[in-house]
Amino acid sequence: MNFACRRPGWGRAVGVVAVAVAVLAGSGEAVAAPGTGSDSGSAGSSDSGSLGGSSDLGSSDSGSVTSGSTMPESWRDDPGPIPPLRDDIVTPAIVSEKFASERVARFLIASPALRREVGVDVLLAADSSRPTLYMLEGVGAGEDQSAWMYMTDAPKFFADKNINVVLTNGGVASLYTDWDESDPKVGLHKWETFLTKELPPLINARLKTNGVNAIAGTSMGAQGAMMLAHRRPDLYRGIAVFSGCYSTTDDVGRLSTQVTVSSRGGDPAKMWGVPGGPEWGAHDTVRNAEALRGKPIYLSVGTGIVGEHEGPGTDAERIFVGGGIEAAANQCTRRLDKKLRELGIPATVDYEVTGVHAWAYWNDRLPKAWPTLRQALGL
Repeated sequence: MNFACRRPGWGRAVGVVAVAVAVLAGSGEAVAAPGTGSDSGSAGSSDSGSLGGSSDLGSSDSGSVTSGSTMPESWRDDPGPIPPLRDDIVTPAIVSEKFASERVARFLIASPALRREVGVDVLLAADSSRPTLYMLEGVGAGEDQSAWMYMTDAPKFFADKNINVVLTNGGVASLYTDWDESDPKVGLHKWETFLTKELPPLINARLKTNGVNAIAGTSMGAQGAMMLAHRRPDLYRGIAVFSGCYSTTDDVGRLSTQVTVSSRGGDPAKMWGVPGGPEWGAHDTVRNAEALRGKPIYLSVGTGIVGEHEGPGTDAERIFVGGGIEAAANQCTRRLDKKLRELGIPATVDYEVTGVHAWAYWNDRLPKAWPTLRQALGL
């Protein structure tokens, strides 16, 4: 599931846990026992059913999840102010560059698709004519800086990797997709157009890269990264994702998607139309997994069981909310893992024996994802 980004509020804690429990109990699935999942083992018996009682990964509409399955208003978090839109942006362009150091910068991009200026943090390779990794984050993605920059060791980790890393800012509750309509709570979302058509040519021209790209993401950004990869297989050579949900049309995936959007007050029907419609299927990575063939893929997820980053002083929200979300993400990951195995598409799947839905664990897994990303980037 994709609810987490930086830190969910207690206002929706009960709701998040309830949704996670519904996913796990209603699907007839249990979190794998420690050590039962790996990239060489089976996906287990995790696909015995869905919330609607069907074992078909592509089924959805006969189940209990409907277009009304959204986060109740009292449990929602404030998405923050909607960025003002402009009508004078007609050509994508880098309009400003601010350097924190020789290798760390923030570019401001004028986007016709988003009708505003959007920030991206950029970690520059020592030799900028190198491949580029794009990185997405979770549901509350801030406009000022990517959480990868301050919640993880990503800047330090990539310092000696000699690749360019572009980390997006903004996109709250967007799934990094193009919405059919603007939403009064979360604004205008045309992120697929921005990320796949506007941004890469600007980065390639400015840095004189070699045009080779990979994509990574966590939580909502994991789902977004997978969607972009299966929808634009020509653009991304590989994918690394952490704690996401990768379906939109089976009951578990549809519930996750609807609650992700509505957790910040967004209307899921403004995204791809009525849930269960054609565009929902077009954005379902499990259904469209064949498009990932030939790409190095890294999937990782915890179990929801508290781990080394929780101790006696850890607040209950992190344990119960983060644990519930991660347990649900575990089942979402197993569904994609199973589909990839059925298709004979190799993937490295890292089932951690513990870990809640938190940046500390994604920071730990970043080095584990690097061999897959390095292969994808041709290094």
